[in-house]
Amino acid sequence: MAIIMLILMNVAVMASIYLSLFLIELIFGIRIDPQSVLGLAIIAVIIGFSGSIISLLLSKWMAIKSMGVRLIKNPTSEAERWLVNTVAKLAKKAGIPMPEVGIFDGPPNAFATGPSKSNALVAVSTSLFDLMDTKEIEGVIAHEINHIKHGDMITMTLVQGVLNALVFFISRIIANIIAPKNDEGEPNPFAYMAISFALEMVLSIFATMIAMWFSRYREYKADSGAVEIDGPEGIYYALAKLGNIPKEQVALPKEMKAFGIVGFLGELFASHPPIPKRLENIKQTARRLGYNV
Repeated sequence: MAIIMLILMNVAVMASIYLSLFLIELIFGIRIDPQSVLGLAIIAVIIGFSGSIISLLLSKWMAIKSMGVRLIKNPTSEAERWLVNTVAKLAKKAGIPMPEVGIFDGPPNAFATGPSKSNALVAVSTSLFDLMDTKEIEGVIAHEINHIKHGDMITMTLVQGVLNALVFFISRIIANIIAPKNDEGEPNPFAYMAISFALEMVLSIFATMIAMWFSRYREYKADSGAVEIDGPEGIYYALAKLGNIPKEQVALPKEMKAFGIVGFLGELFASHPPIPKRLENIKQTARRLGYNV
């Protein structure tokens, strides 16, 4: 079923490409030849970045809807007041605008998302309050604030867009070379598309590995940033606690894993580094900043 859906998606993408090219030529008089290397590169960039950019622009709205996040406009409890005040304090320390703050029901986790530093969201699960003390939750929030500070949502979008474009471009270049040709030297369209689809599937695996490597790198940076603005104790003990919980009890939905404080999968495809390595990174950062650990 997944293969059928991939084929249908590619057919829809190709149909939309040719419709877009037709409309561009009809309305603006600009002709982009998909058979030329330059034309294919332009199309690859458009296809590669369009989905990523749309996802970025809708990221906060999608997170709120998919996770059932309740935005805290006017705190109604001591816990909510503490959460909003803590986010405000850490945002000020990090030098970013105050993000929106939310709570969701779910496993002990937290995430940050949004299209920009001035339009971001920090959300914390209710169960995190049952598991951790306020200092540990503050460390988790400091981690998420640093994702916003460093523009990780935007850089992940750029990385994913580049990888999408390369997968599209390379698969079609190779398909054009190896597909059977007619007497005019043009590739058989059915063989060309079949080879392109197969290559996309294979190349997407390697692209995912690269994207997840970058995601792990930014998690180390966010942990170090949490130490810089909030000290090592909160984030260290928060991660230590999360590391002792069975994976299925802390995992966020697939579409949100890269935004959470923890995530799991085989290391090559994991969005987050192993917690023992993150704890060691926190210790090293703390020592560099002069903390006695």
